[in-house]
Amino acid sequence: MHIGLYFGSFNPIHIGHLIVANHIVENSEIDKLWFVVSPHNPLKDSHSLLNEYDRLHLVELAIGDNAKFRASNVEFHMPKPSYTIDTLTYLTEKFPLEQFSIIMGADSFQNIHRWKNFETLVSKYPIIVYNRPGFEVRETYNARVQILDAPLLEISSTYIRKQIKAGNSIRYIVPEKVAGYIADNGYYK
Repeated sequence: MHIGLYFGSFNPIHIGHLIVANHIVENSEIDKLWFVVSPHNPLKDSHSLLNEYDRLHLVELAIGDNAKFRASNVEFHMPKPSYTIDTLTYLTEKFPLEQFSIIMGADSFQNIHRWKNFETLVSKYPIIVYNRPGFEVRETYNARVQILDAPLLEISSTYIRKQIKAGNSIRYIVPEKVAGYIADNGYYK
């Protein structure tokens, strides 16, 4: 089976993430997509992160019973911060019959040369890149890259957190179950 790994903080997950994920499953060779919830991205500040188990639960609520999607906590039990190469090495050893691809936006791909052991990463694993406005893929770093034009919304988790803090509605920006759970638990206030 070919599994696409969509890494992210998902702080919180939103409709934009789900649209990209669905587009990639429907328009690439992958059979399933795993949302890999990262406890701490080494290239981002972690002070505004909701607890990783709460973010994982929000992903589970968002994907519901979609058989092509899975929420993954694989990085929760690994040394922090998490590095993609370490996660892929672990998953490849644990699931030797599966083929893994990395899913990322063109903005992240532009920084891949800054990632730990990026040469090994790009030589061993295919990468599915979805275009982002203003971030054209010019350099592929000898990676096996598939570039997709996924439908994008100008929504960010940062925007959602600001809306919650301001007391504004996040209806239609996140799945209904996610919005309800965030409100019931007072997250991001």
